[in-house]
Amino acid sequence: MGRLRLDDVLPLLEAPSAAALAVYRADGSIHLSPVWYRWTGDAFEVVIAPGDGKLTHLENDRRVSLLIFEAVPPFRGVEVRGRAEIRAAGVREARLSIATRYLGVAGGRALAERRADRGVVLSLRPDEPRVWDLSELAAPG
Repeated sequence: MGRLRLDDVLPLLEAPSAAALAVYRADGSIHLSPVWYRWTGDAFEVVIAPGDGKLTHLENDRRVSLLIFEAVPPFRGVEVRGRAEIRAAGVREARLSIATRYLGVAGGRALAERRADRGVVLSLRPDEPRVWDLSELAAPG
């Protein structure tokens, strides 16, 4: 099989998959956090709450890495690196979309209503994503 693309792992991207976001502290060390995300077809988006330490780090350095993965078969994953774009517009809609995927309709709405428009949306466009599918490892053999 040739190099995998994001389209090859769409079920992973559309599921409430585990993800971690890495940003850089001022001293160059990595600040790693679990996050919820969504894939828009063009970019990965993460909503960051006001006062979150990630925002402070992003003010100094916009480089980020997002890792999305499965801990169960078929063990697919994606790593995307790049420069984050930050925007205040569209926070409510992004939060509702993301929270609904992870918490279901009722839970997602409740979370989105509690948080309203507070925060920002981090957007990361994948230039050269690293994509893997290790389903062969789980195949009976």
